[in-house]
Amino acid sequence: MNKLERDILGILQEDSRTDAAQIAVMLGEREEAVRDAIRAMEKRGTIVKYTAIANLDEEEDECVEALIEVKIAPRGGTGFDGIAQELAQHEEVKTLYLMSGAYDLLVIVEAGSIKSVSRFVSECISTFDSVLSTATHFILKKYKIEGALTAGRDKTRRLSVQA
Repeated sequence: MNKLERDILGILQEDSRTDAAQIAVMLGEREEAVRDAIRAMEKRGTIVKYTAIANLDEEEDECVEALIEVKIAPRGGTGFDGIAQELAQHEEVKTLYLMSGAYDLLVIVEAGSIKSVSRFVSECISTFDSVLSTATHFILKKYKIEGALTAGRDKTRRLSVQA
């Protein structure tokens, strides 16, 4: 990835609504060069998706998110990838990472209720022969998402009184 592409990517990661004309002005580049760089990154798969960060804590809509740590014994031939690919096919799975440390996969799921998440863990994840253990953590409040502060708009928040 060249410097122009890195600079463009940084701007798009900050605000994916920024169009090529605005980016060109910001970087002092030709608009066509910016458009070509964006198309090239999309084609290579460097840019996977454009998205909006939603702070659903402010909405009435009920949605439960959970982080599920999964410890597995890798499968012969496919290792961790085979299980990860199967898990990724489920609609509830929003994000899936291979991790280093105490567990192997981090699965971030979204469902309509705690019971739905529980059912997903017991009826889906735990049914894999190679799953050794799981630990589920429910997200209670989000303070920052993808670099954007979501909390702090609370007008009743007290100031710190530390000396």
